[in-house]
Amino acid sequence: MAVRSNQSMPGSQYFVLKLVSDSELPEIKPGQFAEVYVEGADVLLRRPISIHYVDRQNKELWLLVQKVGKGTRKMSELKENDTVNVVFPLGNGFTIPEKSEKVLLVGGGVGIAPLLQLGLELKNAGAEVSYLLGAKTKSDLVELEVYSKYGEVFTSTEDGSLGEKGFVTQNSAFNGKSYDRIYTCGPTPMMKAVAKIALEKGIDCEVSLENKMACGLGACLCCVEDTKDGHRCVCSDGPVFNVKDLKW
Repeated sequence: MAVRSNQSMPGSQYFVLKLVSDSELPEIKPGQFAEVYVEGADVLLRRPISIHYVDRQNKELWLLVQKVGKGTRKMSELKENDTVNVVFPLGNGFTIPEKSEKVLLVGGGVGIAPLLQLGLELKNAGAEVSYLLGAKTKSDLVELEVYSKYGEVFTSTEDGSLGEKGFVTQNSAFNGKSYDRIYTCGPTPMMKAVAKIALEKGIDCEVSLENKMACGLGACLCCVEDTKDGHRCVCSDGPVFNVKDLKW
């Protein structure tokens, strides 16, 4: 795929990489991911990146990426018309309910990435969407105006610089509405805390796990998660799981 644009977020470690395809994009479910080969970064393995948004009209695939190591920093330097080797879509995505529901999408850090496309598809399916997005500080809460196109946005920052001060699990959004379903992606401790709230309230909850992945195809077994049905590969059996199936 070719780079259409590479937009850095001012004051943060995040950037949006927009890739364009010569052909029609395949069917992509929210929550699926791409494996990106990073040339010249002195890294052996592809980088698994959540699919952020799909622009079918322009044949674009958007990736929201955080600069955390050699691979992602090299990705941030890609220029328009550079060619990128990408394998996608991989894994299984979130469940889209068949009837209208009130849903809460909870994201922490770069875990907000898959929730944009998810919110769009949930809204198109007739759901009432609310977002709860959290980060350490306001500069790490990016694209809030984009998320607000698909639902009400609540925010939390650990330093109180934007939204409510504290962790997302302390946000009043959990008590302000009743929800039929919760989706979450982010750091594992955050997802476990969200899952606990959902289970206590009897709300169906799906999580997108962020286990370390190598092949993305279920062959190397480095991303295995212990579930109630035995050991499952997050890259091929997930990354999305219902919390009732996890040994949390």
